[in-house]
Amino acid sequence: MLIKNASIFYGKELDYIQNTNVRISGKYIRQIGPKLSPTREEKVLDCEGLLIMPGLINSHTHIGDSIAKDIGIDSDVEEKIHPVSGFKQKILKNSDKSHLTSFIKNSCMSMIRKGITTFIDFREGGIDGINLLKNAASDIPIRPIILGRIEYYQDFKTIKKNISIPESGKKDLRKLLTNCDGLGISGPNEFSDSALRYFTNIKKIRAIHSAETVESNKISQKIFKKTETRRALLSKPHFLVHMTHASKRDLAIVAKNKISIVVCPRANGTLAEGIPDINLMLDAGCNVAIGTDNVMINSPDMFREMDYLWKVSMGVKKKRLAPKSILQMATSNASNILGDRVGIIQNNKIADCIFIEKHSIDLDPMHNPHASIVQRASENTIKAVMYEGELVHGKI
Repeated sequence: MLIKNASIFYGKELDYIQNTNVRISGKYIRQIGPKLSPTREEKVLDCEGLLIMPGLINSHTHIGDSIAKDIGIDSDVEEKIHPVSGFKQKILKNSDKSHLTSFIKNSCMSMIRKGITTFIDFREGGIDGINLLKNAASDIPIRPIILGRIEYYQDFKTIKKNISIPESGKKDLRKLLTNCDGLGISGPNEFSDSALRYFTNIKKIRAIHSAETVESNKISQKIFKKTETRRALLSKPHFLVHMTHASKRDLAIVAKNKISIVVCPRANGTLAEGIPDINLMLDAGCNVAIGTDNVMINSPDMFREMDYLWKVSMGVKKKRLAPKSILQMATSNASNILGDRVGIIQNNKIADCIFIEKHSIDLDPMHNPHASIVQRASENTIKAVMYEGELVHGKI
């Protein structure tokens, strides 16, 4: 397939190229250049007036709770989503699997229509929870990266004695990891130092929630005399989720160890827990990506997430922030977490793309393409979505 006369956001830096051609072979981008000509019998798409950008990567979701949208809207974090006592867990355990599957499927379809071609899900419910998501997404052109979790949490006494995970738990964990892409740890306060260190043995993706709330930080300081982030780092994660209340010192350590951060600003706002300090993270040299978090409390919409993060960050800190930086968080920065395979328009990358109508009523005229996408683009400005080289939504 040869795409002609398109504007694109090119490479990791999302450089804007006004007019070029893109050759796609199979599921990969093979050539990019203004002088490419179609080969014999090659399909040609004329994309005059369209901007091709990378498919968005939603770097943190809990899609399993799609059945519980806006339940307990005024409840606090612990009441809603605590991994043991939160009413979310009761809803998941007491809901019919067919109903859960139906609403997970709806969320997947919603994401692809909004240009999200990859999402990283923290999957509760052990192997059953993993299979639930796999089945729901099996016939939808979207890429779920599934981070599983065993239903094992340590009590205060076990944590204080620094007891590691029992053999039965280790066995369950090994079995779990043969069925998913890695481990999504609920948080350091649910585990001893020894248990957190055990997780470093996992060769797949490791991720952990950290410093989401003021209260969770206080608990860590009180019990362990360490910040929640310092303890989270014992598991040597590939990325930390939230970091809404991370200190400057902790961010410096995170950056030094080349550990990524995934922020979820609208979810933090919905829970009245504050806004992550993006400026501080970027100044520290952290690789920052964006997620929409629980569908229960927030819609899986990365355009709304980018717009919110950009404006609230500048409003709170009274400091300018480049819109391109925000757009990179939803594409190339997130790609860094996943081995740079997706989220980048470049030769030999997977052809996940969004085709944006530059002359749509909300975007025209586009004087600053990066700003236009971050604050004005939406599902309504999408002409088509491509997944692995195939148009799967809309048409050109």
